[in-house]
Amino acid sequence: MKDSKTGIVFHEDYLLHTNYYHPECKERLEAIMGKLEQKGVLPNLPLIVPQQEAPLEKIALIHGEAYIKSVEQACREGRSQLDMDTYITPDSYEIARRAVQGGIDAVEAVMSNKLEKVFALLRPPGHHAEANRAMGFCIFNNIAIATRILQKEYGLERIMIVDWDVHHGNGTQHVFEEEKEVLFFSVHQSPAYPGTGGLGEVGKKEGVGYTINAPMPPGCGDADYLLLFNEIVLPVMDAYKPQILLVSAGQDAYRDDPLASMKLSKQWYAQMAALLSRGAAKHTGGKMLLFLEGGYNVDAQADIVFNVLNTIGEWGLPLEEDARPAEGPAAEGVIQSIKEKHKQYWDI
Repeated sequence: MKDSKTGIVFHEDYLLHTNYYHPECKERLEAIMGKLEQKGVLPNLPLIVPQQEAPLEKIALIHGEAYIKSVEQACREGRSQLDMDTYITPDSYEIARRAVQGGIDAVEAVMSNKLEKVFALLRPPGHHAEANRAMGFCIFNNIAIATRILQKEYGLERIMIVDWDVHHGNGTQHVFEEEKEVLFFSVHQSPAYPGTGGLGEVGKKEGVGYTINAPMPPGCGDADYLLLFNEIVLPVMDAYKPQILLVSAGQDAYRDDPLASMKLSKQWYAQMAALLSRGAAKHTGGKMLLFLEGGYNVDAQADIVFNVLNTIGEWGLPLEEDARPAEGPAAEGVIQSIKEKHKQYWDI
């Protein structure tokens, strides 16, 4: 394993937020840590362990005060749900705050040049959480809060977020869709939860053109995503020249994920990470932050997270691979539609 400036964020408390009958359970994270241990990489992998819960003023950079208080009260009262999909436990408020802090600590590690890349293995996830409501298993929007801190505390003016989770990152989009300082790209299955992320959602006001959605039909596979990245994502990154790259890394577009119908292989995630890592090397000095989102085939997600870390960390270890599944519907038409929609904003 090559010495690397790639680390992870993890805290044992992230396992306490769990529901044994829910797909977003502690076993997801246990499997990832178990895989990293099995592969023998943990002893040499820089580990960030958040020592506190995020201050409320940091969470309030994205979320309304009344909403934050409502989450605390719901947990104190022993309620079991914030919405139909998002469960809570008595400790979930504190755990969600510590997840936010994990993202903040990842930002500090990269911006201080202690590390170049960090995969924040946070639970609960965040990209569906809106400013004033929980959604889709998410309580606080970890990646959005980290992005706002990069703007306010580090003065960054060009931040790119790539959301490769199979579900549209509605919460993140809605926070930044009026801003040109954040370029948000989401590739997701459509139709699927949460029903947002249509081709016509391109941003608002000063942010017009800085939201790019790729609603892909069910059954898309590695070749479809490769075409999308080569035709859209990488050229836009070259034009935007981000100062840092953030990724909402959900592994639920994997072919055997129980909550989606895409056909990606384990090794495609390594290839996708390699493409983005090369883009980061070109534009951000290598700075790249990944935030764990979805992925509900527990064992496959662990393999994929290992593949991603193996790739961005340049460890040179064998990938976890599976047979590439038969390709579903070719997405050339969708990708051409995206290009037509955005050619007025980008040279694609």
